[in-house]
Amino acid sequence: MLNLIKTNPQFFVSNPLNPIRHWLRKLEVRNPELAHFICRMIPAQCPFERNFTLFGHLSIQIPPLCKLNPLYEEVVNLRFQALCYLADECNEDIHCYL
Repeated sequence: MLNLIKTNPQFFVSNPLNPIRHWLRKLEVRNPELAHFICRMIPAQCPFERNFTLFGHLSIQIPPLCKLNPLYEEVVNLRFQALCYLADECNEDIHCYL
């Protein structure tokens, strides 16, 4: 990662989250314990979406806010990679994580 910053100084200046994005994209899941940990820690659905009803009618709806996370795509991709590793390489049942 340091080589990337040295060769391209604008890499870090343009967006300070780029090194973290790059690290998350390069991360490979090759350990069942790590894959289970990732699947437990990253939810399948956005936990912030809520519907509030008052007297049986929808009064307030809070939209999913996860897409406001600047690392959303990388985190979702990491979870998908962990699920694929468990299903394909370890031949484990992943229904509990869906």
